[in-house]
Amino acid sequence: MLNPRLTLNCRGRILSLEQPVVMGILNVTPDSFFDGGKYMEEKPILGQVERMLEEGAQIIDIGGMSSRPGADVVPVEEELRRVIPAIEAIHRRFPATILSIDTVQSRVAREAVAAGAAMVNDISAGRFDGKMYEETGRLGVPYVLMHMQGTPKDMQKQPTYEDVVLEVLDFFIVEVGKLRQAGVVDILLDPGFGFGKTMEHNYRLLKDMHVFGILECPILAGLSRKSMINKVLGISPAEALNGTTALNMIALQQGARILRVHDVRPAVETIKLWAQLEKL
Repeated sequence: MLNPRLTLNCRGRILSLEQPVVMGILNVTPDSFFDGGKYMEEKPILGQVERMLEEGAQIIDIGGMSSRPGADVVPVEEELRRVIPAIEAIHRRFPATILSIDTVQSRVAREAVAAGAAMVNDISAGRFDGKMYEETGRLGVPYVLMHMQGTPKDMQKQPTYEDVVLEVLDFFIVEVGKLRQAGVVDILLDPGFGFGKTMEHNYRLLKDMHVFGILECPILAGLSRKSMINKVLGISPAEALNGTTALNMIALQQGARILRVHDVRPAVETIKLWAQLEKL
């Protein structure tokens, strides 16, 4: 029997997280920090999705707004112009694939689900759009709850915590309660690496990520090619695959059930090696 705490109902399709899965990142943006501008037309979009699915991705996360430090919120109409045609094309070509919409806008979430998405990934935890929780509850799809101090525009100016792990846990406790009241059944927790955190904050969260298991919600880790890797190693995002893989293994050991990545095959291989260790 499947553990209900480790299953997601994605518009009627049940996704088991008994074995961790990979969420492939698809940025249909001109300015994302790693792959901005690469996937703005249907042909490269479908080619990249096909590649990620062949390599083992079980979720494709589609975003039309960069959330890199310093980024502005994209107007709703522009975000819709970017993501809806992409979702429709992917859903038409790969109808069995679970698609996630990465957005802070409830209207974008609603129209994305109508176009074929089955999950909402919101970096703002409903703070940018007060209707997001209720809309997600009405849509009946899983919701990724992420912690961020500040906004993408200012989050890295002076992030401050007395105890980052305890404060993120307290945030999750409050927001999960609000989501439950709004009718959201399946909630995933994302500590928000790089979103209003210093280097030390990021590594403390990673080291103690297992603490969030107390809420009995699956944990998503988004570490792919981020500055917490690049600054330590003195490299660029383009050179950060090895570092990403190393931290993904630690995230799995700390309880992560979804790895959100740009590079699917290495993440799938990491999960297989972690699973082999878990058998012992």
